[in-house]
Amino acid sequence: MPLSSVAPKPDNNGGTEMAMNQTKKMEDSNTNTSYQNYCLQMNSHSFLQHSLYPIVLKFEEIVYKVSCGRASSGNEKTILDGVTGMVCPGEILAMLGPSGSGKTTLLTALGGRLSGRLSGKISYNGQPFCGVVKRRTGFVAQDDVLYPHLTVFETLFFTALLRLPKSLTKDEKSKLVEHVIVELGLTRCKFSMIGGPTFRGISGGEKKRVSIGQEMLINPSLLLLDEPTSGLDSTAAQRIMTTLKGLAGGGRTIITTIHQPSSRLYYMFDKVVLLSEGSPIYYGLASTALDYFSSIGFSTPFTVNPADLLLDLANGIGPEQGVENGDSPQKDPSDVRATLMSAYDKKISTRLKIELCSSDLGSFNYKETTSRIEATSEKWCTTWWYQFKILLLRGLRERRFEAFNKLRIFQVLSVAILSGLLWWRTPSSHIDDRIAMLFFYSVFWGFYPLYNAVFTFPQERMTLIKERSSGMYRLSAYFLARTAGDLPLELALPTAFTFIFYWMGGLKPDPSTFILSLLAVLFSVLVAQSLGLAFGAILMDVKQAATLASVTTLVFLIAGGYYVRQIPPFIVWLKYLSYSYYCYKLLLGIQYDDDDYYECAKNAFCRVAEYPPVKSVGLSNLWIDTSIMLLMLVGYRFLAYIALQRVR
Repeated sequence: MPLSSVAPKPDNNGGTEMAMNQTKKMEDSNTNTSYQNYCLQMNSHSFLQHSLYPIVLKFEEIVYKVSCGRASSGNEKTILDGVTGMVCPGEILAMLGPSGSGKTTLLTALGGRLSGRLSGKISYNGQPFCGVVKRRTGFVAQDDVLYPHLTVFETLFFTALLRLPKSLTKDEKSKLVEHVIVELGLTRCKFSMIGGPTFRGISGGEKKRVSIGQEMLINPSLLLLDEPTSGLDSTAAQRIMTTLKGLAGGGRTIITTIHQPSSRLYYMFDKVVLLSEGSPIYYGLASTALDYFSSIGFSTPFTVNPADLLLDLANGIGPEQGVENGDSPQKDPSDVRATLMSAYDKKISTRLKIELCSSDLGSFNYKETTSRIEATSEKWCTTWWYQFKILLLRGLRERRFEAFNKLRIFQVLSVAILSGLLWWRTPSSHIDDRIAMLFFYSVFWGFYPLYNAVFTFPQERMTLIKERSSGMYRLSAYFLARTAGDLPLELALPTAFTFIFYWMGGLKPDPSTFILSLLAVLFSVLVAQSLGLAFGAILMDVKQAATLASVTTLVFLIAGGYYVRQIPPFIVWLKYLSYSYYCYKLLLGIQYDDDDYYECAKNAFCRVAEYPPVKSVGLSNLWIDTSIMLLMLVGYRFLAYIALQRVR
């Protein structure tokens, strides 16, 4: 096998000469020239983040292991076992193999997104993965992680605002988005929503092109794609690969995993890595793969799709040569794999290592430099305030159809009206009913926001992982923008509820008392939302977070100071953890003071402060209660922020 073409020797400028040779080779092919012209346009635009910087990616003896069962048991499973290769500017390297062979793991490792027991050498023009490489790398995941309620243009435009430098104007970024839309064939659906599980949007192929377009905006030198044709018909898959071929023709380094390509797609690859249970059994030119396997005894007399033969071999299934004559029975899969691995070691591995060394730009040992890479400070393209504004605007646009959901509005207003009718004009002498009304008021707006907030971060987990991995924004900017974007709905509904419920229930008809009661409830809403955000961020699972919220609300309900007044000393601390208890106490303190009386019997008046349910809670120290709720508000949100930092 002619491995000399696998690892051409780069010059001292990080592979520039090699990139030019590869580009020339691509231009001589029958690739769609419009994409090549577009790549040249991308490089010539003066307002781009950077000019194209050719990247030679080398990986040698990549090994990745994961623990099976308990960590103390010492059982490990090898996902990747000694994978080596090299891809140059202008080339498309395809990773083939059956499901579970390690393709996605290897791609993730090459994209600098894999942590754990990873060993081997990976270099980008002889340098380790760092901020500079990260900003020149595009990564397209297998699943299209997109906001369903944004249009195609909005999706790409917000990406451009966040990932392109602040030195560019909005008009320049908008022009670049228009270029990407035209060249990816998305003009027809430019103003169509992406779509999601609950409503139909653009097609699967169009979603994949939008995902690729998000990475094209930064003019990437290295583009990694995980199963870009998965779930697409042959025409859509062909269009995606034509796009990638054109991007490679502009001098980019492209690596993609692909499960079972058609023969048309296969012949668009420059190089192929074939994996079988994590071990490589072929690396080299796509055009010479059949000749190589034929040379080691795995030939077929039939005209077949090369990808089909390669996948059969990776599964341990040899070609059906002579089966109809009964003179060549099928071998055991383990024997086939053993033969292929042995041939790889003899015919490919040794020569590949020699040629990689001869073209060495410098090596990078992952284990020795992991801590140094993680400590590398990265320069953000935009300021914190700019990121916050864009993320807030994007969040409001995305949730503009859900912000004032008709069902939620109907739910809140119907409860307000029904409750107001039940407590209609409650006279001051009916102090039991009034206190019950205040307790319900505090409990409802202590628990309703909690249940809504637990969904916030788990639903955006994949988006957060994708965008943070790309270095789009600071986590603090996202956190504050996301929580601030929810405030209009979170505060508008309890305000509307209060206007209905307060006056229908016949509470103290004083403007200042009404305003203070409203502020106390809104304060409780923010605290409840904070606890819900913390639950969601810590667990990152909707079902688990909802279960924990249910248990918490039940405990807070019982210990809220209304149902149980004489709590045993060993568990009395529970009520001091309940924000509903403090809200209930604040509402009582706002409605009553120590000098208020109620008619406890005919022509007999008693002090409200001496009424047992009120006495057990108290009407004093309201500023202390407010301070405790403020500490809860800050503490829960800080806990949620810390929990989000571990989401990778």
